[in-house]
Amino acid sequence: MSPRLFSVFDVTRQVFIQNRLSFGIVGLKPIVPGHVLVIPNRVVPRVADLSPEELGDLFCTVQQVGNVVQKAFKGEALTIACQNSSTKDGPAAGQSVPHVHFHILPRRFTDFGGNNDQVYPILEEAEGRMQDQLHSLHERTKVPERIKVDDESRTPRTEEEMEKEAAWLRTFFSE
Repeated sequence: MSPRLFSVFDVTRQVFIQNRLSFGIVGLKPIVPGHVLVIPNRVVPRVADLSPEELGDLFCTVQQVGNVVQKAFKGEALTIACQNSSTKDGPAAGQSVPHVHFHILPRRFTDFGGNNDQVYPILEEAEGRMQDQLHSLHERTKVPERIKVDDESRTPRTEEEMEKEAAWLRTFFSE
């Protein structure tokens, strides 16, 4: 597989599905088990920058991945968010990582003590910190050290942990 980039970050080891024009990765700090991202192959900052063919492939991949992670993680529903809970399409709208991406989270009625709308401010905050966390992960591959985070309930995973989950998820797509 050729290297996969999320903006300027090499996320090849996190890839669990590769379609013609898009791919899926496991996340560094999942909000719920099974929280993954779907990203177009071509690094583009805005949805408007995607070709109709790329957009079609991206949405088909979102649907395919959603079906798999809901089943694999025993979800009862999904939260699907483009670049976060409210679509931030461009820097003026608050977009933090200049590469179109979708968050897919398998959900249960019991998430967040039954207060399921709690996911949206958490997703919003996570999106805002994503670029810094990706920089930290990239640096961590040079100097192995955990990222310092203020949300200790969501600790960052190691490259090895993410690679292991990606390998497990790949098995669902080869069936």
